[in-house]
Amino acid sequence: MKFLDDVVLTIRSGAGGAGSVSFRREKFVEYGGPDGGNGGKGGCVWLEVDASLNTLVDYRFRPVFKASTGGHGMGRNRTGAEGKDLTLKVPPGTEIIDAETDQVLYDLVEIGTRVKLLPGGRGGRGNASYKTSTNQAPRQFTPGGEAQELQVRFRLKILADVGLLGLPNAGKSSFVRAVSRAKPKVADYPFTTLHPALGLVRSGNKEMLLADLPGLIAGAAEGTGLGHKFLMHVSRCKAVLHLVDISQPEPANAYKTIRAELKKYDKTYGTQLCKLPEVVGLTKADLLNADAAESARKAFTKATKTKPLLLAAPLKLGTEEVAAQLMDLVHGSTA
Repeated sequence: MKFLDDVVLTIRSGAGGAGSVSFRREKFVEYGGPDGGNGGKGGCVWLEVDASLNTLVDYRFRPVFKASTGGHGMGRNRTGAEGKDLTLKVPPGTEIIDAETDQVLYDLVEIGTRVKLLPGGRGGRGNASYKTSTNQAPRQFTPGGEAQELQVRFRLKILADVGLLGLPNAGKSSFVRAVSRAKPKVADYPFTTLHPALGLVRSGNKEMLLADLPGLIAGAAEGTGLGHKFLMHVSRCKAVLHLVDISQPEPANAYKTIRAELKKYDKTYGTQLCKLPEVVGLTKADLLNADAAESARKAFTKATKTKPLLLAAPLKLGTEEVAAQLMDLVHGSTA
């Protein structure tokens, strides 16, 4: 199933049915009087958070959604049928944004939440409702209320506890495979991960959800590589895991590159990704001997003022320690 996290839709509620102008006509009934019924109410548009969904792909090929129109009133005081409501189901973490003003209308996080996006048009009044003691044969009626239309943007932000950051081929997918049952694609070429992938990690009675994100490169804020649009999924995270390939010539520069892109993203979108708790892991430590890996770790610590951990995901080296630190950040340290 293809991952889709951003769609623009045109939503329209149902118009109300018009009221009827009718008079009772029966044999031996000389003054039947008005009997025009009211129109039915138009259908509303509802939004509902569905736990079984994790992508917006259902809306990819259908950009317009309309609720049903209310039925018109009829003679014999018959009220028109109400229009059927339309319910649009979205995954948890979906933001509903007015496409014209960019205003966030709803932020749907809790499973089962149900909100009315657009009300249906009211039903029109038939002439029977205008009858009074001084107006025995009214011919007034009202048309149904007009439908409301809105162009909205659905933007999904994954509800993960930890977001994985790093350059392409930094070992993010390998780490997710090592600590969870998720099987994201792993290969020896850049940009193996093209869409966010999730992995669930359990330890005792605690669990956390990891989000494996596509790699960033210098200039991602300007659209280089895959850009930095996937960073919006980090905004809901409680912590980040920053992975750096220790076998490359300048690991510290790779770390600083990602941090610089985070700052640009924060400045552009008003987020605070740079302030999230961070665990730094130096991956592919198995490609160096023990002394060289430790020497590189010390040099990295001095250059970045961080306390990185050595990792080798295929050998499960350091993965449990990193997972434990992340679990403490997500749930709070038990020490």
